[in-house]
Amino acid sequence: MISDFQFISVPRIIFGAGSRDLIAEEMRRLGGRALVVTGGGSLEESGAWGGIEGQIQKAGIACERVRALGEPSPELIDESVAALRGSGVTLVLSIGGGSVIDAGKALSAMMTQDCSVTEFMEGIGGREHNGAVLPHIAVPTTSGTGSEATKNAVLSHVGPDGYKRSIRHDNFIPDLAVVDPELVLSCPAGVTAATGLDACTQLLESYVSTKANPMTDALALSGLGFVGDSLLLACGEGAGDTAVRAAMAYGSLMSGICLANAGLGVVHGLAASIGGMFDIPHGIVCGTLLGTATEEIIGALRERGGESVVLEKYARVGALFAGREYCRKDRNFLCDKLIEILHAWIKELDIPRLRDYGVLREDCAEIVRKTENKNNPVNLTPAEIERVIVKRLV
Repeated sequence: MISDFQFISVPRIIFGAGSRDLIAEEMRRLGGRALVVTGGGSLEESGAWGGIEGQIQKAGIACERVRALGEPSPELIDESVAALRGSGVTLVLSIGGGSVIDAGKALSAMMTQDCSVTEFMEGIGGREHNGAVLPHIAVPTTSGTGSEATKNAVLSHVGPDGYKRSIRHDNFIPDLAVVDPELVLSCPAGVTAATGLDACTQLLESYVSTKANPMTDALALSGLGFVGDSLLLACGEGAGDTAVRAAMAYGSLMSGICLANAGLGVVHGLAASIGGMFDIPHGIVCGTLLGTATEEIIGALRERGGESVVLEKYARVGALFAGREYCRKDRNFLCDKLIEILHAWIKELDIPRLRDYGVLREDCAEIVRKTENKNNPVNLTPAEIERVIVKRLV
């Protein structure tokens, strides 16, 4: 029997190599003056920005520019909105990694408001946004967060009392996602690994989420299949292969659609806590914790009994990653195989440990205190969550 569920909209999607050539045409269709949000400089260094900018200029579209360096802060959003008042901006183009697209979503949402973005941040301001936004075109240049398909914008204030919180509304989903795998060809191996494991985490957490439904299950399994086949290749000998990059871009896109509808689990609960306290890339947190968290969750499900459907799901992913010859193995074998594969990927990809970013054993209690299980298939105890962290400290 299928339980009742709701499924929010997805952006209009243009997917494929060379689809970046359609950006200026889509901007002209929306009309007006554009706010272009980019990152530090990797887009220019790759050579891709020159072609896109040339087409925008040829189309006669006037632009303002904002750079989002690292994960966007509330201060960046408030200062940018204040500077852009009266500029006549009527649409947003964000082109970059997940943080850049999150900044684009936040700016799209706040250009229509007359207050600080903190007033709409979950757990901080508490006000409900009215959903008024500027049209937004999102163009990812990494394959990880799926931010081009989600309804939230994550903002960070890093420090001992820091936080990582979202502003959220169904209308924050970009109007158009242009997913061109050629834009990811120049992505370094370390970034590819971290963002790829983030996409894998989002797909797996959505798949076993307490809010999962048949539609998210189908999309998550589809994405997991492509990620499982392509992650190591994308970080190595297949880095320059557009087909490999397309597989990862598709997996990332599916992860965004799934998380927007099914939610995430304890790995992302930890990412929010650790990311607020330490200056650490989101993909690194998720990637480094994915194996230990999955091992802890499967162990808790086995120990407490019940939830056999969830263990069957983990087993199905284990078979998907391990290969066709393993599909007839029993559930326990395949769950263990999944854990083994995740640990092997994290080791082979040389994902840093938390201590590399200043996280110490004495920080664990505060991290655990701030961490939510979210939609995890089992509520891990504080001691279990602490074990997940400690195993990836050194």
